[in-house]
Amino acid sequence: MESLSGIDFFVRAAETRSFSEAGRALGISSSAVGKSVARLEARLGVRLFHRSTRSITLTAEGTLFLERCRRILCEVEAAEQELSQTRKAPRGKLRVSLPLVADLVMPTLIAFMRRYPSIELDLDFSDRLVDIIEEGFDAVIRTGEPNDSRLMSRPLGPFKLVVVGSPRYFAEHGTPHAPADLLRHACLLYKFPSTGRMQVWPVNGDGEPELNLPATLVCNTTEALLHVVHDALGIACVPDFTVREAIASGELVTVLDDFNRHQSTFRMLWPSSKHLAPKLRVFIDFMSSELFK
Repeated sequence: MESLSGIDFFVRAAETRSFSEAGRALGISSSAVGKSVARLEARLGVRLFHRSTRSITLTAEGTLFLERCRRILCEVEAAEQELSQTRKAPRGKLRVSLPLVADLVMPTLIAFMRRYPSIELDLDFSDRLVDIIEEGFDAVIRTGEPNDSRLMSRPLGPFKLVVVGSPRYFAEHGTPHAPADLLRHACLLYKFPSTGRMQVWPVNGDGEPELNLPATLVCNTTEALLHVVHDALGIACVPDFTVREAIASGELVTVLDDFNRHQSTFRMLWPSSKHLAPKLRVFIDFMSSELFK
């Protein structure tokens, strides 16, 4: 910034042909202008002005440098105006990575698109752990606690996994009252698409071995599992927000709630920066206030 102020002082002095006039226009002393120009000349290794007791005139090098400096200051002014306009109406592309929870986030994202039509969303739905900085994402939504010091985070809202089935299924096969009872039931298991790892049902006590659940169906989408659950062919462990309406209406019921130890939080993560781009700031604020409203 000192370089820019030195350029500004030089241009004012060149246009007024006086350190005193330049100082009055800038609200500083003529001595401060003269010293700034002298430092600029020392850094460049050339003399920019011929000086006399009554006036200053540009050298050949000063004349050449003046045109360059005018263009630089015009670009800075244009950039400031552009950023000012952006603050008033956030715009541009926003690249966001999200987990495979479109049913949860899309209503809020659609509302965001209506509110900010000049922001272009580039959404990447994936269950893999992306590298926000290396892969060029503006932000990601993920679960769990952040452990990367390069990132800032904000909680969006809590969720938990629940074990669910239809009333008809439980009427035909009985209701499990303890985790071990699951071994006698048709369990529908979720497999993470990117790793092939099976999701653990969070009904074990601390220190207890993980249950080796019978797999009536293995699938890498929650939506498909729930189709089977609704048809009374098995029970599944799914995020509570995917079955909230079905539970409220009585289409599905939860079991083993007293044994369920799962609790997690969706978070927004973004690269640490002193100044957030307006498009990212409004996205963080909007999702934080509206996603779990």
